[in-house]
Amino acid sequence: MSERPADRPPFRADHVGSLLRPPELLQARDDFAAGRIDAEALRAIEDDAIREVVRRQHETGLRTATDGEFRRESWHMDFIYQLGGITQVRDDTIRVAFHNKEKSFEWAPPSAHVSERLHLSHTIFADAFTYLKATAADAVPKLTIPSPSMVHYRGGRAAIDESVYPDMDAFWTDLTDAYAEEVRRLHGLGCRYLQFDDTSLAYLNDPVQRKHVEEIGGDPEHQHEKYIANINRALADRPDDMAITTHMCRGNNQSMWAAEGGYDFVAEALFNNLDVDGFFCEWDDERSGGFAPLRFVPKGKRVVLGLVTTKRGELESKDDLKRRIEEASKYVDVDQLCLSPQCGFSSTKEGNDLSHEQQWAKLRLIVETAAEVWDAA
Repeated sequence: MSERPADRPPFRADHVGSLLRPPELLQARDDFAAGRIDAEALRAIEDDAIREVVRRQHETGLRTATDGEFRRESWHMDFIYQLGGITQVRDDTIRVAFHNKEKSFEWAPPSAHVSERLHLSHTIFADAFTYLKATAADAVPKLTIPSPSMVHYRGGRAAIDESVYPDMDAFWTDLTDAYAEEVRRLHGLGCRYLQFDDTSLAYLNDPVQRKHVEEIGGDPEHQHEKYIANINRALADRPDDMAITTHMCRGNNQSMWAAEGGYDFVAEALFNNLDVDGFFCEWDDERSGGFAPLRFVPKGKRVVLGLVTTKRGELESKDDLKRRIEEASKYVDVDQLCLSPQCGFSSTKEGNDLSHEQQWAKLRLIVETAAEVWDAA
């Protein structure tokens, strides 16, 4: 086994972050939106739900805990809208098409337009993380935030006021500086496990998505390299005791996805150049491609194999999971691998099409399988 500290994430059995919201929390959000309860009452219901979901994670055997993203509407926009310089704009021309074999859905959330110089006016999710840390007990509290790439990916140059940023280099400098300050402040609050969620690095494997990049003024052949370089700028001064991972899926909205294709297009630059401790990757079905891109993973990095789907409730076979881990180990040392769901269970408040019981059964399966494969390492 490697010299990697046993308490440094990612762990052999891990999960991406979001969890299904309990019905009482969803009802409270509706009540708050309708003015039937105030912010203090909503917060109390969130607190109760988070205490319970942290307890359930511990009971399941996970070594880390998240708050399930219970205080958010979506995995990324709640963060992005809080960056200084971002304005919410209703723009129905910027749409994301999700689908699966049974249904399709076009999503047009308020867009994030850059209307002034980007800056960090407050520590985003500070209260949420502080509460999680106080609640997590012996578990390692993990915070998930969207990567800097996500501020750019949907709208590109058209979403950035040219009178504010005639030069895109200045945009990236201010954005990565704001992220670097956020990382520094989160560390000061005690955050030692931070995840940058970045769908763009997975989307760019899909030729349809690379065409989208070209349409919004980007370089489809090299956009992933620019994103990787700017994530590294944001993390350049992160403390040594802060584990950083990234999660890269192809979309997750009510059991639907937005992109397809293996990691082949981005793999060499991604695994060799992105300065993180671990990569959460999606490999739950045929649209995710094969494991061959793992041949680019250097020593010292871990890949968390997202083999357990969050998009369907049927429980995977433990033997099948072990077989797929063995298959992946043909390309990278098994000691560099971990196991997780392929994505969150509820990237948006609505959640995926499975029950709470099925969610916890999948997480227990991951813990049990990982213990048997790596002897509880």
